[in-house]
Amino acid sequence: MTAPALKPEEYFIKEEPYYEPVGDEIEIFQAAFEQKLPVLLKGPTGCGKTRFMEHMAWRLKKPLITVSCHDDLTASDLVGRFLVKGGETIWVDGPLTRAARSGAICYLDEVVEARKDTTVVIHPLADDRRVLPIEKLGEIVEAPDDFCLAISYNPGYQSVLKDLKQSTRQRFVALEFDYPAAELETNIVARETGVSHEIAAKLVKFAGMTRNLKGSGLEEGASTRLLVHAAKLIGTGVSPVAACQSAIAQALTDDTEMLAAVSELSSSLF
Repeated sequence: MTAPALKPEEYFIKEEPYYEPVGDEIEIFQAAFEQKLPVLLKGPTGCGKTRFMEHMAWRLKKPLITVSCHDDLTASDLVGRFLVKGGETIWVDGPLTRAARSGAICYLDEVVEARKDTTVVIHPLADDRRVLPIEKLGEIVEAPDDFCLAISYNPGYQSVLKDLKQSTRQRFVALEFDYPAAELETNIVARETGVSHEIAAKLVKFAGMTRNLKGSGLEEGASTRLLVHAAKLIGTGVSPVAACQSAIAQALTDDTEMLAAVSELSSSLF
């Protein structure tokens, strides 16, 4: 017995997500979608990859099924499994299967966090076959034309153990993301939070200082996401220095010396 399929309508983005393009990423994604090509988004954490996917799902009027990948993610988590319910055994589709059956966009966020034996299951969907074999059911799901597979990862976290295999990455059209230019990032922070343009500009300048410390004490600099968090705190009346300390510095590092250095940077601006 198979559990009833979830309605794709549940995954529609009903309101336009705010997104400022930094290049031709919208046009390339739309062309890839029309040509039934899977898409790989690569860029640092918090730079707008997930927001971009939400925006494209809204723009294309397609349901978006997002999976946050992690170390314990198994192939069954993506494809589906048998469960016992009410005394009988039923099959429950996983998110990848639901997307492939219904013609939705399936977005695997931070795909390198998943085990390598798990990501292999996407290979038949990511080439010209566009099928998903379900061995436990003896079934092959053929993805409709409007199905789209997208994955993302942060190249800055690559290591021998966590890397995207060539057999996977060469199936995808790649879009590279980075933090926006200072003026655009300032507009994004101000638009997302309602703080003044002056405050937003100082936060962006502070972010630039922390990004210059990447590899010199910090694994990553402040992301646009963290700037939005700090700006929201400032908007409620929290002092800019305290907001930067809580929303940015503490989020970036636990090292006492680096915390002091980052806090000093924010104090020099505010």
